[in-house]
Amino acid sequence: VGIGFNPCRAMAQHPTIWGKTRTIFTVLRCINTRAVCAKFFTTESEEVRMARRAAGATVDSGTGVRSTPTIFSRILSREIPAKIIHEDDKCIAFHDVNPVSAVHFLVIPRKPIPMLSKALDEDTELLGHLLQVARKLAEKQELKDGYRIVINNGQDGSQSVYHLHLHVMGGRQFGWPPG
Repeated sequence: VGIGFNPCRAMAQHPTIWGKTRTIFTVLRCINTRAVCAKFFTTESEEVRMARRAAGATVDSGTGVRSTPTIFSRILSREIPAKIIHEDDKCIAFHDVNPVSAVHFLVIPRKPIPMLSKALDEDTELLGHLLQVARKLAEKQELKDGYRIVINNGQDGSQSVYHLHLHVMGGRQFGWPPG
């Protein structure tokens, strides 16, 4: 083991250990820092299973849009109810049904962009608008101590709904790295 090698960081960054094969609990002694790094590695999460299922859904090869409506397109069309906190001609924001923090809401564009990597240069203004709406709503939700904005992109990013959306979460201290 060379100087500067951090087995905890290597474990967290190695896709086979961190992303695919998981053990129940692993404690590593970080040789270069003499600190004990404890990482909990659990079985594959429901979020990851949902992302794998969603990634396998039928997609139009030309537009990248799903052939079946997403839950977000159904919220936009009012087929499914949501606790809407903002609405304008470009986007809608609503509380997440499975919050991971005291405040957790989503901001989604009305335009059906399946994921950030499918956004076009012409979507630049819309993407900025989504961030501005997220910022303004975070202020209204009194997240003065900070908040996190997350965009999951693709299967490895654990995207489970293929309609671009920003998660805005706050009301607690988040750890780093995420995941």
